[in-house]
Amino acid sequence: MTPIDFWFSIGSTYSYLTVMRLPQLADAKGIEVRWHPFNVRHVMVAQNNIPFKDKPEKTAYMWRDIARRAEGYGLSPKLPAPYPLAGLVLANEVAELGMREGWGIDYTRATYRRWFEQGEPAGEAPNLPESLREIGQDPERVMERAGSEEIVQALASATADAMTLGVFGSPSFLVGHELFWGDDRLEDAIAWAMSH
Repeated sequence: MTPIDFWFSIGSTYSYLTVMRLPQLADAKGIEVRWHPFNVRHVMVAQNNIPFKDKPEKTAYMWRDIARRAEGYGLSPKLPAPYPLAGLVLANEVAELGMREGWGIDYTRATYRRWFEQGEPAGEAPNLPESLREIGQDPERVMERAGSEEIVQALASATADAMTLGVFGSPSFLVGHELFWGDDRLEDAIAWAMSH
């Protein structure tokens, strides 16, 4: 069975829906999922694609759409969540470090839960240190390491890789060379992975 490469950026609103349900879905289907944080803001600016800036009607639709979908998934966000995130880059640098050290998925889920369910913006206090403490990580150590040149460059490199692969938004799922974009395409990606 083909694994799924999950490209996500903490800061993407719709990624909340995927992050909170993907591990259970993958386990139920027996599918390997590889999580890849990247800087979606960089990609959108590079492509002149800023979806919600100065678009109040579209933004209102987004929050209502997420609320409807969340209800169907049994999730209980408090919307609208703080948006956009000032700490998007830092939040994803921490995720990059976490993926390397084995706690990245737990951190991503914890930080999204605090952002969407408690109204604490990801990438800053109190969300960032409390999410790290919740998963047993020392915030001081993580913050120092996440700000290192190695991790900063690793996230930049991952973002460049995402663009090379044709990823233009978050969440995105790559199954081999097939790209699926959006939380509403997760099941399609899983079905493709299981049949190819």
